[in-house]
Amino acid sequence: MRPFEQLVDEAERADVTGWGFGWLEGRATEERPPWGYARLLASRLARVDSALDLDTGGGEVVAEAPALPRRMMVTEGWPPNAARARALLGPRGVQVLEVRPGEPLPVPDASVDLVSARHPVAPDWVQTHRVLRPGGSYLAQHVGPASAFELIEQFLGPLPASTRSARDPAAEAAAAERSGLEVVDLHTARCRMEVHDIGAVVWILRKCVWWVPDFSVATYLPQLRRLDERMRAGDPVVAHSTRHLVEAVRPGG
Repeated sequence: MRPFEQLVDEAERADVTGWGFGWLEGRATEERPPWGYARLLASRLARVDSALDLDTGGGEVVAEAPALPRRMMVTEGWPPNAARARALLGPRGVQVLEVRPGEPLPVPDASVDLVSARHPVAPDWVQTHRVLRPGGSYLAQHVGPASAFELIEQFLGPLPASTRSARDPAAEAAAAERSGLEVVDLHTARCRMEVHDIGAVVWILRKCVWWVPDFSVATYLPQLRRLDERMRAGDPVVAHSTRHLVEAVRPGG
């Protein structure tokens, strides 16, 4: 394994825009949920006339779909990701909408057949209900409770029960129902992650900035050194991502 300083320097210079994780190939692994979200989404996009993908990142998941609706829109709140999404999806006629958290979606009422999201920042059920046509569907893969906390707590220490229980799938389903949507499917999964070098840890924490919000190498150098020693001894960092697949419909239509 290369020296600590070299691995860290490489990870600090690497690009973390978009939602691609190819940089981790050979350095970290993560099991995938059994339902195959990208495949499910591609199937739905091929059968509707209009769709809106929320928090699209660099548009990577939408770009996997062989066929897109006649009217396809995506939203993104981070300008570098929005620029990446325009470059990737613009040639296919996709409209990229830059939005800020908490603001209404810049989409007319009852105007889309499908709203989708892979790992939305925070589900906005009221806005989702508003933009869906009666009979339209919401299909998304959400991050679940205490996802990757085994890694996160290496830096932040034990987190409170209220934080560990956030993003509960049953609570999110109840919130969707309160907005007027009908939840028709809900599945959960817990997937094993393994991280094998300290560069991968640094890159992940730079990309997923909400995991350790004040992360920097200088701030957390002792923790990084300890993890590096552990991985050099052949003991990877093991954590578990939690995911849930939720499908809801707006009644009517």
